[in-house]
Formats: sequence, structure tokens, C-alpha cells
Amino acid sequence: MNDETVSPTRLSEVSPEVEHLLIRALVAELSVIAGGGRVVSYPLIPLFDGEKIYMTSSVLFSKKLEHIKANPKVAVSISDPSAVSGTELAGATIQGEAAVIDDDLHEGWMRLLPLWRQKEPSVDVFLKKRFAMPLFWERAIIEITPKRVFVWRRES
Repeated sequence: MNDETVSPTRLSEVSPEVEHLLIRALVAELSVIAGGGRVVSYPLIPLFDGEKIYMTSSVLFSKKLEHIKANPKVAVSISDPSAVSGTELAGATIQGEAAVIDDDLHEGWMRLLPLWRQKEPSVDVFLKKRFAMPLFWERAIIEITPKRVFVWRRES
């Protein structure tokens, strides 16, 4: 944040302007509660279907998945310059409840490919190499139901 921002405003739902950030952001910070109540944040690609936020995680990097299973309260923060540029918002934080969907690590996450391709078309280049990096493509879905939304507006 910079000096142009003001205190956050709480919204009751994901507004169109926050939806715009979710769609444009190439990266968001997923914050989870780790052992001892410590907050840990991970940079991930946010995917939004108009209702829920989705992220994926390789099982190679499963610590965040363990944290979510132990405590589903999470926050997703967006301050990616590519997302906030040209908007009135300096950033947004969405608090919610997360669920880890890991019943089909091989292909379950592929249902998110249309959203992923819209955001990052280069994913197909990596998908072609899927069998060369098999564990990277063993992926769980993190499904986040938004509960509270805070936005930081730029001062006029």
C-alpha cells in the first residue's frame, strides 16, 4: 500500500469491482493459520467463477493444504499491480472458508482449466510437459467461499 490509500471499507459480498480484481490478478496471497496460530501466506493464482475463489496446489507443496484442513479460515489478498492498475482500488482482502478437494489429484483440478487458461494461456505449454513433471501436476483444489470483503480505495 502507499500513501494514496485510506482505511479499508467492508463489503457484504464480492462486488463487481472486486470480481474485476480477481479476474485480472495473476497472483494473490492466500493466508492460512499454521500451528500455534501463526499466519502464513502463499502466492497463488486466483481463479473466480462468480461465486467461489479457486486455487490449486501441487501435492509437492502440501503444507498449506494441511493448514487449511486443520483450520479452514483463510484470507485472499489482492494487490497485484496488474490487477489494481487503472481502478479506484489499491487492493482487496477476502476472508472466507476454504475446503481442500483432493479426491482426484490426477485430473480433478482439470475442471478449472477453462478459468486458468483465461488468466494464463501459457498453462498449456506446461501441460504438454505434464508427464515429465508428474508430481507437480498432482494437484489439489482449494475452494474458498467468501464471507467478508475489505477494499482499500485510492484517495481522489
